[in-house]
Amino acid sequence: MVDPVLVAKAAVTLLSNEKTRKGIGWAIAAILSPFIVVVALLCSLGSGAANHNVSAAQLCFQDGPLPDNTPAEYRVCIEQMRADFAELDDAISAIEAMIEDDSSLDPIRVKAVFFSLYFGGETPLISQFANCFATSEIRTRTVTETDEEGNEIEVEQTYTVAIPIKDMATVYANIAASLGAETTEEQKSNADSVYSLIKYGYPGAAEGGGFEGSDVPYVGADGFCSPVGANWRNIVTSEFGGRIDPITGQRDGHNGMDLAVPMGTPVRAALPGTVRVAAYDSSYGYYVTIGHENGLVTLYAHNSRLLVTPGQVVQAGDVVSLSGSTGRSTGPHLHFEVRINGQRTNPRYYLP
Repeated sequence: MVDPVLVAKAAVTLLSNEKTRKGIGWAIAAILSPFIVVVALLCSLGSGAANHNVSAAQLCFQDGPLPDNTPAEYRVCIEQMRADFAELDDAISAIEAMIEDDSSLDPIRVKAVFFSLYFGGETPLISQFANCFATSEIRTRTVTETDEEGNEIEVEQTYTVAIPIKDMATVYANIAASLGAETTEEQKSNADSVYSLIKYGYPGAAEGGGFEGSDVPYVGADGFCSPVGANWRNIVTSEFGGRIDPITGQRDGHNGMDLAVPMGTPVRAALPGTVRVAAYDSSYGYYVTIGHENGLVTLYAHNSRLLVTPGQVVQAGDVVSLSGSTGRSTGPHLHFEVRINGQRTNPRYYLP
């Protein structure tokens, strides 16, 4: 049997090399912790091709037999997670039965957080965990009943309604209060990445991930750097200005430009400057703002991971974050804004 510790060390060594990491693929390099990386590498042994690699997350979410060469200790972890997911489905169904309006829980989101917190660890009370994703409200309604004399009468009845929680900060606070599990930023980022992988298929299975030109800075004659490489014109999914909001379906203003990039794509500083904000916001998700000269500020939102801190000085082309789908987002992309003296302006005016 292969020694898991030695394999883990080998995996970390491999992933520290940029060329090798790209060869393995972002599905492993961008979202998986060292322990899960070991599982993914061992499960893909003998596949002979990058697109045959399967991550531990995918193995847990899918049905069917595990690869024959999955080591016994990892097989136990994956099978336990599958069993926990089955219990989660029952708990989610119980909550859904108490929801009145058109809202609902997202089973993939619930399972992605559970996976990030408990893969290979001790399983909490499943129903208690699921309840962290919803709150309850006592409501009243009028129902018709039959009294002792056989007459139909209308009476007021109280009942409990479940309301899904959309704000993940509240969910994580509930998990901490109910289960005593403080979620780290790394676990939150991993949960977001696993969610995107299962729901949208990112990180992609194509070898190298990303797209042509995303791995090197692309700087124009005026020194302004594209945050996602030379191919940015071909991946614009939403322009600056008016648009149909992808979540509400209503026409609304759009303060920046959306660029569709796979999970884990390097996001680069557009100009030299100082990081002002590197934090989480319910709308922007994990985002970075950088202050530049002459009142210019750039913003990079919906990241899976932040690689800079407030006050840090960066140069044009420095990697400040990894792209993701956090916050108010429907899939992996970078929301990019340019502001002049506080006024948002079209990023196309500046991109090379």
